[in-house]
Amino acid sequence: MATQITVPALGESVSEATVAKWMKAVGDAVKADEPLVELETDKVTLEVNAPASGVLTEIAAKDGAEVAVGALLGTIDETATASAPAKKPEVPKEAAKPAPEAKKADVPAAPKPAAAPVAAAASGSYDVKTLSPAVRKLVEDNDLDPAKIKPTGKDGRLVKEDVQKAVEAGNAKRTYSAAPAAGSAPAAGPLPPRPDDPREERVKMTRLRQAIARRLKEAQNTAAMLTTFNEVDMTAVMALRNEYKDSFEKKHGVKLGFMSFFVKGALAALKELPAVNTEIYGDEIVYKNYFDIGVAVGTPQGLVVPILRDADQLSFAGVEKAINALGLKARDGKLSLAEMQGGTFTISNGGVYGSLMSTPILNPPQSGILGMHKIQPRPMAIGDKVEVRPMMYLALSYDHRIVDGREAVTFLVRLKDAIEDPRRLLLDL
Repeated sequence: MATQITVPALGESVSEATVAKWMKAVGDAVKADEPLVELETDKVTLEVNAPASGVLTEIAAKDGAEVAVGALLGTIDETATASAPAKKPEVPKEAAKPAPEAKKADVPAAPKPAAAPVAAAASGSYDVKTLSPAVRKLVEDNDLDPAKIKPTGKDGRLVKEDVQKAVEAGNAKRTYSAAPAAGSAPAAGPLPPRPDDPREERVKMTRLRQAIARRLKEAQNTAAMLTTFNEVDMTAVMALRNEYKDSFEKKHGVKLGFMSFFVKGALAALKELPAVNTEIYGDEIVYKNYFDIGVAVGTPQGLVVPILRDADQLSFAGVEKAINALGLKARDGKLSLAEMQGGTFTISNGGVYGSLMSTPILNPPQSGILGMHKIQPRPMAIGDKVEVRPMMYLALSYDHRIVDGREAVTFLVRLKDAIEDPRRLLLDL
């Protein structure tokens, strides 16, 4: 009995993936629920497990192939044994050759509906407020123009299936009239030929890296981004940490770091200045009365931002445990989509790499991101004396469309006060 291996549901707004690598070869015996193939999406890398025990007799989508949800990845023969397919490995390889034909079918499919966007655009444009949150996110993540998508929902509304079809057809990409008008016509056509150089190496961007590039550029194109700076004296926090780090680790089983102090300090500032914890949705301001804090983590594959859900409900130990667990998952590529979706505010710590100062880029659609940096001993005027103190520069990048300069500066001042006198966090001051 042959059992098909298909692409599982990839999560909200994710409709396709790239086959990163197969962990089994044709002819290998597999067990039910054993990891078979690794898929890479715009957000995470996930493993597809064997749906049944048997022998892998076909690999329909080879490494590097792009596959949609439900697409065939391979086939398992539940009645075969590992030795049987091993004698004729060419058969599955030949069976896998039609894969390029599927690719050929995908290539001309995009130009065919080229006339559709014109007709759709003529019917008018969509107000982003009329889209449901799920449809809006799918449209934005794929950089589509909703006016170019034919709606099939009630009262002419777009539904997820309409957007997913447009993604597959590739005929509803958003066009930016301002940029081409400046004389960037070559961007619409193929890149000019680049001479080969034996000292260079070309590597295709991963889906995660492409998604990072797209979202960072989206932030620059959409938000009126501005950064304000301050500096904080880390003396009190470092003394408190040194005094209690052993007993803290003994009781809670996790080390006491600086991140929990900054999360708690940022929460206090966000509660006082709710504009920094908002987003713009059409012509509305969405005030979020909850605090899901994103913590930027660098991985070999790229930057990911797992979320501390309801961070204001966590203790210092809870924050440290959650950050530690998410960090390990991020480095191992085990983060789920649910662990990275949402978020109301982000904290990025470039100090772990030695950065002294930076201007972090917003994580859309959030309105603020805090940048932490390296702790550097510097001479400071303390009263009438000059003392060497452990100092850290802080940076807050914010969307000036919704956050005023007063609010941004006050945010950093409140955070600075909390870090320089941690007792304020305990007394909720």
